[in-house]
Amino acid sequence: MEKTGKIGVFDSGFGGLTVLREIASALPQYNYIYFGDNARSPYGNKSFDLIYEYTLEGVEFLFKLGCELVILACNTASAKALRTIQQTVLPIRYPNKRVLGVIRPCAEDIQWHTRTNKVGILGTEGTVNSSSYLLELAKISPKIEVFQQACPLWVPLIEERQYNSPAGKMIIASDIEHLFAKDPEIDTLILACTHYPIIRSMLEEIVNNRAKIMEQGPLVAVKLRDYLKRHMAIEESLKKDFKLEFYSTEREDYFNEYATEIFGAPVYVKQIHLT
Repeated sequence: MEKTGKIGVFDSGFGGLTVLREIASALPQYNYIYFGDNARSPYGNKSFDLIYEYTLEGVEFLFKLGCELVILACNTASAKALRTIQQTVLPIRYPNKRVLGVIRPCAEDIQWHTRTNKVGILGTEGTVNSSSYLLELAKISPKIEVFQQACPLWVPLIEERQYNSPAGKMIIASDIEHLFAKDPEIDTLILACTHYPIIRSMLEEIVNNRAKIMEQGPLVAVKLRDYLKRHMAIEESLKKDFKLEFYSTEREDYFNEYATEIFGAPVYVKQIHLT
């Protein structure tokens, strides 16, 4: 029987491209479909119910396109929708499909990077308010002290390409300084939003070697490889013929230009409208 399964990557906008870039580089043998819900971004300031509704719509859209496995490359969606989808939707509607998030892979790895056991989280309001990182790290590495800083304007600044403006730089620098003010011994920063690696060079300049910056794409790629080795039924359902497809709720010309810059290779998107 011909294998037709694909791996889907879902995000509220452009940020998930930083995850897809790493996954496709580490695992180039599979077919991938990216879906960015740019028209309804950002997710971070939306209600739990709305985030769940939007995320489920995105996941089901990817399932309809043949994805056997979907990565929620959005921390807010991972924090507020993943568990409900895994526990209440998949067993009833899609028992042979899987949905994974990006929070746990990062939480599992952080203990190997901090020396002071003091870690800073930079994320959206939704991710920070969910306490998902606090809960995961408390289970995995209880000795680590976690300090969080919500950065509600970062995603809009990145989506609208305004992060390099004077106001944008001031907002980003202020949020980082507020985090370090909570404890100057923070030695590791988790970029708990997949949009944030897009401005990594700016963040490194502001942080100025005070802490190591961790982004999620490389970690998710490693964990996905391990997951597929342990779940052979999923792996064996995947088509081994590298291909990339891109979908977005955003206008095609706008998405293609910025996405190509982020992804590092030409991107040609198909615009879709979710009901």
